[in-house]
Amino acid sequence: MAGTPLQVIVGLGNPGPGHLLDRHNAGFWFVDLLAERAHVQFRPHSKYQGEICRIELAGREVTLLKPHTYMNRSGLSIRALMDYMKVPAAEILVAHDEMDLAPGVARFKFAGGHGGHNGLRDTILHVGAEFWRLRLGVGHPGDKALVIDYVLKRAPRAEEDRIVAAIADAADYLPIFITEGSEKAMNRLHTAKND
Repeated sequence: MAGTPLQVIVGLGNPGPGHLLDRHNAGFWFVDLLAERAHVQFRPHSKYQGEICRIELAGREVTLLKPHTYMNRSGLSIRALMDYMKVPAAEILVAHDEMDLAPGVARFKFAGGHGGHNGLRDTILHVGAEFWRLRLGVGHPGDKALVIDYVLKRAPRAEEDRIVAAIADAADYLPIFITEGSEKAMNRLHTAKND
């Protein structure tokens, strides 16, 4: 089976120590894990308004990006890197927190809308909708009025542990995504412990 090319993996989140453990920073946690596993460190890069590093994944070089434009302006940073590298949107994976999924659930998805997620909304505005997403479940507070406070706070320990475990599962299946194709990786991830 043919693989699915990925040149860039973006983690969505808000910069600064005050946001480090927020549910909204699950995308940052994902790319941080990939960098940690590869024993590389992110470095600030003003051209892309964020931090980047390069890792080898399944024998291919992949650039990781953490935008520092804050969540609502994520697309600016992604577009700058995309233009510089001349990467098509279809070869970008954006990892983000997802309230429509329970903590501990992770799902790959290609294209679609923003589902009310401001980071995705701005990414679609600057990049278009035809990119890969890694949806990292963080649950929903049950009331729309509570959403902002909910995503900008740390989850209870048991929920956070499930989110972190799902992030690790997704990272485990990324090499399959690249070498054997998105369908096989999605099947494996979607039927893993996170069902």
